[in-house]
Amino acid sequence: MRRAAALIAATGLLAAGAAGANALLDQPQDARPVQDPVGDLLRDTNRTPLQSPNQAPPPPASAPVEAAPEAAPAPAAPIVIAAPPAEIAAVPEVEAPSEEEAAPTVARPAEEPATPGPRQRRRVAIVQAIDKVTAETMKFEVEVGGRPVRFKNALIFSARACEVSAPDEALEDAVAYLDVSVQPRAQGSEARQIFRGWMFASAPAVSGLQHPLYDAWVVGCKA
Repeated sequence: MRRAAALIAATGLLAAGAAGANALLDQPQDARPVQDPVGDLLRDTNRTPLQSPNQAPPPPASAPVEAAPEAAPAPAAPIVIAAPPAEIAAVPEVEAPSEEEAAPTVARPAEEPATPGPRQRRRVAIVQAIDKVTAETMKFEVEVGGRPVRFKNALIFSARACEVSAPDEALEDAVAYLDVSVQPRAQGSEARQIFRGWMFASAPAVSGLQHPLYDAWVVGCKA
C-alpha cells in the first residue's frame, strides 16, 4: 500500500512538473540582443576597410620626388615680340543700278478664288438621335416640308431644307435646317421648341441638338 501510494504521489508530482513546464513554455520571454562580432566590425566607421582589428595600420607611403626638368635659363631682359601686320580685305565695288533697273515693279493683283457653285437640294434629311438614359440610338429620315417625325415619344423633328455641297467645294458636307420640339404623349401637353437652325454633318458637336436627355444631329441628305 505504501509503495502504491508513493508511486501515485510520484506520478502526481511528475504530472504537475510537466504541466508547470508547459505553462512556462507558453509564457513570452524578454528579447535579448544577438551577438554579432562580424557586424560590429563592419559597422565600425573608424576602422580602415579590409583591416584586421589585431593588425597595426601600415605606415603611409612617401610620395616619390620628381627631378626638375632641364630648361634654358631665363633671359636677363624682356624680349619684345612684334605682331604681324593685319591684312585688310579689299571690298568689291558695287555698280549703281541703271534707271531701268531702279524703276519699281508694279505688283499684280491677287487672283480672287472662284466662287463655288450652288448647293444641290435634296428631298429627305437623314437624322441620328440618341437617348442618354437608355443609350438607345436610331438613324431615321425626315422629309423636307413633309410630316414631322417623333423620336422616343418625346422629340418631334421637322425638316425645312436639306442641301449637299457643290462638286467644286473643298469640303464635302451635308446641311439641313431642322425644327425640333419636345412634346410628351400626355393629355393636354403642348409642344415646346428646343432647337431651330442649320445642322452640319461635318461638325455634329458644334451644330447638333444638345439636350439633358437627348442628342441629335444630321448625318446626310437623300434625294
